[in-house]
Amino acid sequence: MLKDQDRIFTNLYGLKDKSLKGVRARGHWDGTKQIIEKGRDWIINEMKASGLRGRGGAGFPTGLKWSFMPKENDGRPHYLVVNADESEPGTCKDREILRNDPHTLIEGCVIAGFAMGAHTAYIYVRGEYMREREALQAAIDECYDAGLLGKNNKNGWDFDIYVHHGAGAYICGEETALLESLEGKKLFMVSGHVERPCTFEDALGLSFRELIERHCGGIRGGWDNLLGVIPGGASCPIVRGEDMKDAIMDFDGMREVKSSFGTGGMIVMDKSTDVIKAIARIAAFFKHESCGQCTPCREGTGWMWRVLERMVKGNAQKREIDMLFEVTKQIEGHTICALGDAAAWPVQALIRNFRPEIEKRIDQYTYRAMDDGAVLEAAE
Repeated sequence: MLKDQDRIFTNLYGLKDKSLKGVRARGHWDGTKQIIEKGRDWIINEMKASGLRGRGGAGFPTGLKWSFMPKENDGRPHYLVVNADESEPGTCKDREILRNDPHTLIEGCVIAGFAMGAHTAYIYVRGEYMREREALQAAIDECYDAGLLGKNNKNGWDFDIYVHHGAGAYICGEETALLESLEGKKLFMVSGHVERPCTFEDALGLSFRELIERHCGGIRGGWDNLLGVIPGGASCPIVRGEDMKDAIMDFDGMREVKSSFGTGGMIVMDKSTDVIKAIARIAAFFKHESCGQCTPCREGTGWMWRVLERMVKGNAQKREIDMLFEVTKQIEGHTICALGDAAAWPVQALIRNFRPEIEKRIDQYTYRAMDDGAVLEAAE
């Protein structure tokens, strides 16, 4: 269990003073200069030893990524870019940091920037996060006034931070698209059918059951009422409740249940959920967010959504289930960016884990149609 003294974010719930004076009283900006004086190699080795991994979905080791920056500067500027776009349903950890604990992010930027040889950081904030950006900018202004940012600052490393507002496009959460837009971790989130939906900080490697009981008060209606969980954001494959209860909430644990840890944004569904309709709604989201550049994504996301909408009603034939799965495979891995993959994975998991539910819905529709005297092709 993560101890309070080991928590990075000291004001995640916004209950304490988030001003510079308040965060300093809780230990922030204490010893930052001394950390920088230890040198780049020391910082990078500490990051490697910590085991910290990126939260974009792949879980790439953070210290290793920092070490890729060239040690010798050939004159070209280095930049630190912070991705706070957070545009996927079920994800809201960045929001809590930006509005309640922005100084933790800013101090981290200074240390990361030094380790990477960067004197400038750009923080890319989701377009809809208006109040969050205001809170972040206010904290940055405090740091400039206190001499913690800018040239010849008290930390011994010249560093400037600029906040850039996105325009509400989901694709800008992908790093290359984010950089194009600019030029033109460790929190969990739980929403859905738990007693207390929330955002919280805890250690990786705990079980899903431990996290839900400790922070969310359990599953609504009890653990026997758990139908399924999307463990890391809308693009992560849904997992059946019985497979999720004791699953380990980290990158490897989610791989064991054929899903991914993603951003740690868990969407919990109890047995009152129409799981087919839920995945159809996610398919509609990805259809809307497709830029249309790649044919498999442009055509495939719409096709998947339309088939799923019929399956919600049961107005389909059983052979279309395999056809739908085959279409997801034609989209997955065949697009320039990862949106095609993200759109395909939820549908694949629905078929893999809840195929009996789809078939039952089709049978029910067929029987109703027969009772009404309609002539239908026999369900296969």
